[in-house]
Amino acid sequence: MSRTQAVSISNRPSTRATNLYDKLRVDLLSGLLEPGSKLAIDALASRYSTSATPLREALNRLIAEGLVERRELRGFVVAEVSEKDLIEITKTRCWLEEIALRESIARRDRKWEEEVVIAHHRLARIPRSLSDDHFDDNPDWEPAHRAFHRALISGCGSRWLLTFCELLADQHHRYRTLSAPRAFNLKRDVKSEHMQIMEAAINGHADEAAGLLRSHIERTASIVRSDPLLFNSEDRRNQI
Repeated sequence: MSRTQAVSISNRPSTRATNLYDKLRVDLLSGLLEPGSKLAIDALASRYSTSATPLREALNRLIAEGLVERRELRGFVVAEVSEKDLIEITKTRCWLEEIALRESIARRDRKWEEEVVIAHHRLARIPRSLSDDHFDDNPDWEPAHRAFHRALISGCGSRWLLTFCELLADQHHRYRTLSAPRAFNLKRDVKSEHMQIMEAAINGHADEAAGLLRSHIERTASIVRSDPLLFNSEDRRNQI
């Protein structure tokens, strides 16, 4: 069950606000709405062809996910990025996904193993970049990548754990997307990393699988942290 589906009927947002929330969320995670930029209600209403009420409702939901902030005198702004924040996200994501993976392996059955293998097979067939000599984002890769990581931990038996893992994966995705054109590493063999995690998991090697998953996530974060343009903007937004 997704986060949008998990809302109780009595508190379910309107369809308009939900659709608007989805659109805003995609634009925030993809970097189309830049970190630190002001989210002026009038400008957003024009951009998304909507009115102020569903906009405020959607923005308040996004505050709870850490994608939007509300600041005194400035109103709504896109959440900033920082190296400290990325380190915290990475550490927490590793903690929770290791637990979820270990639980999934302990409870593994044929259905879970098949889902992991199928998700990996689909991902392995999709190149990360459309070009061999420079980064050209392949839009089919990220959905398959998320599906594989989701499949790995899907058997943990806790919807709350899966929800928190998904939130952290979203935050990680935001940093990766903002840095991708510069941080993409042509020499990194991500396919082998995924293969090793998959094999260890379906073979029931929990310690090995958890260690490989942790290294995989930390390696990505380390590459993003080395981006010289992503984390030099702390002062750039102060006067906005």
